[in-house]
Amino acid sequence: MTTLESDARRWLDGHLADLGVPYELFPCDPALADTAAFCAAYGFAPGDSANTIVVIGKSSPPVYAACVVLATTRLDVNRTVRERLGTRKASFAAADQTQELTGMAIGGVTVFGLPPDLPILVDARVMARQRIVLGGGSRSWKVLAAPAILEALPNVTVVDGLALEPPPA
Repeated sequence: MTTLESDARRWLDGHLADLGVPYELFPCDPALADTAAFCAAYGFAPGDSANTIVVIGKSSPPVYAACVVLATTRLDVNRTVRERLGTRKASFAAADQTQELTGMAIGGVTVFGLPPDLPILVDARVMARQRIVLGGGSRSWKVLAAPAILEALPNVTVVDGLALEPPPA
């Protein structure tokens, strides 16, 4: 394990240890951190993969939220998220905005270690899974845990309909 990977693991353990929910840290090749590649390479079901997506509400000043949805669904930014943020428009935060707000790069964003005032919206379908795979704050780690780990975080709201089924292919 490199020093960077070791530092990333210590950072992650530091944010998870006091939550009171069992978890497992799963190392992964950073080149395989994106959901589809990760699931294919390591044998996880996309339906168990919960992605953290940062959204910006277009207002002055802008408002942000971290949203957690299953990889098999799509975040309802234009209706549910926008309404939750109380703005006329909302969109996915750009990679540089996400990095500035969270200190994490796309593909490794996790709900653990976010700014304490950032709302976290979780699609109710995530909570129905037995186990979920979450980003680990870097592209080198994933977190495996029961969805209850999300409810141990401050500022979490479970929302019915935060995500939608994708349109048929």
